[in-house]
Amino acid sequence: MTTVVYDGSFEGLLSAVFEIYEHGFKDVELAAEGRLQHAIFGDQYSVTTNEANAARVWKGFKAKASSNAVTQVYRSWLAELPGMDNTIYSYMRYAFDSKLNMEKDFTHPAVLRIADTAKKVHREKHRMEAFIRFELTADQLYFAIIEPDFNVLPLIKPHFESRYADQRWMIYDARRRFGLYYDLQKVETVQVAFDSETSTGRNIAAVYDEKEALYQKLWQNYFSSINIKSRRNMKLHIQHMPLRYWKYLTEKKG
Repeated sequence: MTTVVYDGSFEGLLSAVFEIYEHGFKDVELAAEGRLQHAIFGDQYSVTTNEANAARVWKGFKAKASSNAVTQVYRSWLAELPGMDNTIYSYMRYAFDSKLNMEKDFTHPAVLRIADTAKKVHREKHRMEAFIRFELTADQLYFAIIEPDFNVLPLIKPHFESRYADQRWMIYDARRRFGLYYDLQKVETVQVAFDSETSTGRNIAAVYDEKEALYQKLWQNYFSSINIKSRRNMKLHIQHMPLRYWKYLTEKKG
């Protein structure tokens, strides 16, 4: 067994796949730096991320797999689940070695896991696009905070970039501590140093625009007015809007 160690990035993973083929490693296990469990037996090989090698692997995979399979692999990577790097390697190896389309072969454990995980990430993406609530700060920045189960910021970027092109906004992932910032020209990935008062971005009431509290109250009143108690189905409501999202929804505050 050879443990192939990479830097934990997607480009690093693809670079590791390149090195595995380059050196003819057969029995391998991938491990990200910082999450390596040293084994008593076996060798260890460290990979330096190489963008050119990563691009070659990704291009080769796109030539062997459908666009849907490529999307599924990327979404599965964003799930950040334990062992997903090895699942992706197994999936890609199966694609490279197969003469026929293999993405529907759910008897293969990697194919099944990739398909299942990609669906969950896609569902989370759509929920974020529907449930994000912006709050206006004093410097006219529309700010929203999220804590999704999966790293969906890269997936929701096109939606908000096209839909909110006329206003400055930031969507901040408090769990992963980075965000997307749109300055009316382009969207950039940013990291923010919040002070203690904003509680790592979870409480920005101190920097609200003076009308923001009124807007939130009107929004809450609107939802209250359209809520017909006799037709309330809380079980169905939670099914479509899970409780874990409520703390950042304006209509659920208070």
